[in-house]
Amino acid sequence: MKLATLCYIKYNGSTLMLHRVKKKNDMHEGKWNGLGGKFEPGESPEECVIREVKEESGLTIQEPKMHGFITFPAFDGFEDWYVFVFTADKFDGSLIESHEGILKWIPDNELFNLNLWEGDRTFIEWLSQDKFFSAKFNYKDGKLVNYSVTFS
Repeated sequence: MKLATLCYIKYNGSTLMLHRVKKKNDMHEGKWNGLGGKFEPGESPEECVIREVKEESGLTIQEPKMHGFITFPAFDGFEDWYVFVFTADKFDGSLIESHEGILKWIPDNELFNLNLWEGDRTFIEWLSQDKFFSAKFNYKDGKLVNYSVTFS
């Protein structure tokens, strides 16, 4: 079981996305993702997302807003992943060259033109709603089989 965070940083009608093209044997190879990663021992979700965003982008986010929680059971043969999903629109710093991939500000109206995971296309839309979500996305062979969601 893996605990992780995912953050979509917003600025001027754009979202910072990471094109995963640098790591060998990356389960996300070729996909565009938000920023984030695995928890370190003792971290809260907010501490994890702030650290991960800083490590991957050079930006220090402030007041990350948690929108939901996603379960990815046995994601394509990997362990179960449990992911806290955030957005942030306040940050300091300058972008660095990421060891994970290529960082790029994508205009919000072009996000769905990217090579995203199928489930990402669904939950990214939920980030603009004023409701907290808990969702479960089931994948097989890289394809979304089904999902369920509860809003509160």
